[in-house]
Amino acid sequence: MELRQLKGFVAVATSGSVTAAANDLGLAPASVSEQVRRLEAGLGVALFERTARGMRLTEPGTALLARAQGLLDHAEEVRRAVTGARRRVRIGALEMLAAAKLPAVIRRLAERRPDLDVSVESRTRQSLLDAVAGGRLDAALLLDLGDRVGGLGFARPAGMDHVDVGEVRLSLVAAPDGDREPLLVSPSGCSIRLAADQVFGAEVPRRELSSITTAREWSRQGLGAALLPDFALGSDLDTGALVELGLDAPPLALRLVWMREREPSLRDVLYALSAS
Repeated sequence: MELRQLKGFVAVATSGSVTAAANDLGLAPASVSEQVRRLEAGLGVALFERTARGMRLTEPGTALLARAQGLLDHAEEVRRAVTGARRRVRIGALEMLAAAKLPAVIRRLAERRPDLDVSVESRTRQSLLDAVAGGRLDAALLLDLGDRVGGLGFARPAGMDHVDVGEVRLSLVAAPDGDREPLLVSPSGCSIRLAADQVFGAEVPRRELSSITTAREWSRQGLGAALLPDFALGSDLDTGALVELGLDAPPLALRLVWMREREPSLRDVLYALSAS
């Protein structure tokens, strides 16, 4: 087995298609297909079933995926030991968290592990989960609810673990003399929208807007109420531009997620990231 073949295999396995894997790796689809074919030929087993809906892992493919990222992590550790290169950690976050919450997490990591080079990527939640599952990110910071990953209402990859590193308070707000209806919400799939759907159900009249920022501004102008996270409110409550409407909404967890199979190679970094 060659490392580039393993990288191609992991990318296809986690993305579900050769084209998506090629995009992630910055290669031509034909190159990724050839890597997978050579790996299958070398092992003497079929790793994928080629279907109209994409590439589906066979039983041997599933067994290899459980071990492949560990092999890649070990190879990277050997490379650093031989070359003296600094360890690089790749962390992703939802765009709204990358600006508001991630700097404190990165600062904590830098103070505790100054030997690390840290790169940060801002992605949508599904892209974050796919990148963590595929080994393109070491960990990701997102918003969630409850005791398990996906409690807010989104699907999670199997084998994903987590630790909560903080809370985000939610407030239902409106302009002092503004309308209380409709409920101004962000697009479907947004974490705050998922929270609003759980809190209010489907009965409350709502108007979907392009972002949390837009919902806040429309609420400031008296066009409805909005459920907003603490970091999106700014000074509006202090200045009286918005008032709280008394809803007792459960706080969201600021959650760091990673793949359980990679935990041995990431344990020291995860501790530095999550320790209070």
